Amino acid sequence: MSSEPTAFLYPFIDADERHSATLLTDLAASARSKIAESHDLRAMTLQQSAGDLRRAGEAMTERFRRGGRLFTFGNGGSATDAEATAVLFRRPPHGRSLPAVSLVDDGAILTALANDVGYELVFTRQLIAHARPGDIAMGFSTSGGSVNVLRAFEESTRRNLLTLGLAGYDGGAMATSVAVDHCLVVPSDSIHRIQETQQALVLELWSIVQRCLGEAAD
Repeated sequence: MSSEPTAFLYPFIDADERHSATLLTDLAASARSKIAESHDLRAMTLQQSAGDLRRAGEAMTERFRRGGRLFTFGNGGSATDAEATAVLFRRPPHGRSLPAVSLVDDGAILTALANDVGYELVFTRQLIAHARPGDIAMGFSTSGGSVNVLRAFEESTRRNLLTLGLAGYDGGAMATSVAVDHCLVVPSDSIHRIQETQQALVLELWSIVQRCLGEAAD
């Protein structure tokens, strides 16, 4: 049987299994295993990051109170997380709507910048154009080493933005960068599990911000 791109996810599909009942049983067991792995990683990361989440959420709240805006960015799957994060803050299911912009939304801008100045600067140039002191920069990278994300953090620091990074593995360069004020690391080497847990971290950050803003309004 020829190798398929699903091999690393479901190796038994590429094997010589021909019995449908057995294959379905294997698929169901694999799905249950991945769900359990994802649940355990989320629970562990949220618990271990509780203090960092609280400090980051409170810092974001202070910026929002002073009129700050949130800018989000990332590559590939992390780009979709950046988009979803901006939407969560801008159009929340409940609570206060907050100003948030995803720097990956406009394909024309991204491709123009990538073509004219280089892909490593696609987020930096947008921050130069739109960000102001007091804003917030939130970057996503499963490896923690995405060059354009790290460059954006460096520019954000020069412009007095609050910087938050979400990474996987051991945090990579993001975890040791002086340009990242708060780094939330998902300790996993599975890109899928990292991104699932990063979504949980973002939701917790949003909840903290909403709670802090609500308490201030009471």
